[in-house]
Amino acid sequence: MRKLTFLENCSELGAGTRGSSLGVKALKMAAINKGSSIFEQTEWVRVKDKNDDVLMRPIRYPFAKKIDAMVEMYNRISNSTSEILQNGSFPIVLSGDHSNAGGTISGIKMAYPNKRLGVIWIDAHADIHSPYTTPSGNLHGMPLAAAMGLGKPENPLNNPDEVTCVAWENLCSVGNIKPKVNPEDIVYIDIRDLEPEEWKVIRDKNIRYYEPHDIKEKKIAGIVRETLDYLSACDLIYVSFDVDSMDPTISVGTGTPVANGLKEEDALDLLLRLWREPRLVCLEITEINPLLDTRNRMAETVVEFITTLTREPV
Repeated sequence: MRKLTFLENCSELGAGTRGSSLGVKALKMAAINKGSSIFEQTEWVRVKDKNDDVLMRPIRYPFAKKIDAMVEMYNRISNSTSEILQNGSFPIVLSGDHSNAGGTISGIKMAYPNKRLGVIWIDAHADIHSPYTTPSGNLHGMPLAAAMGLGKPENPLNNPDEVTCVAWENLCSVGNIKPKVNPEDIVYIDIRDLEPEEWKVIRDKNIRYYEPHDIKEKKIAGIVRETLDYLSACDLIYVSFDVDSMDPTISVGTGTPVANGLKEEDALDLLLRLWREPRLVCLEITEINPLLDTRNRMAETVVEFITTLTREPV
């Protein structure tokens, strides 16, 4: 059995909508209401966030909002993730918005600098924008670009100021490792809402991806089998699960729901099959927003997922 540690990271600096910082509290309340003791039986580590200090101030960097504070958050997240791994534990990261995943990836690489890391990104979105391409400036659309160390493209959509460019370079270089992951070691599952600039990166770098029609055709078992075979050269696997990968009939409680997503039973099947992979070293679940939810349904669904996963004899 894996020795588990929950890493609580309530930062929501990268989101366009407030409320994901309350996701972990919503999960804890859902567990209480279900009579589950899963969160009481497992060690917790908490990353101190900067929400109260930063979110109410004016926007200084429109093409990478709050990026100065996010550099500090990446360092905090990566240090906590690395320490958990070095202590021989498996981090289940419960994070506010998806921007934080870049810090998690940095922490894995800090703990295992000489290991080849594979990333499985389960999400409606690619999150591979940079300050040079973003239409919104929200950093939760950029964590994989930071992990890949993407710089200025040939034909940038935006021209960020020098401070933003330097901060972006710092974000990409957290842990003094750049890049953290290579394009050939990334697999997207269920992406379906991307801008042209993101599709260009994916196609130019030949990143593997699966859309909803692929899942219907190949089924979850086929997708997982192909994904793990594709990542066979990787020493370690990290799975990042954005709840907006699920269909809006389930994923009301998230900031950017998109139609035609995973059914609840398919999402659990997907996570279970990946959970059983021996190379898996970290699972992150993100973007639960109870302020947008109805009766805390999203958190209740995720608690069921976590309870099922942690009962597996891995």
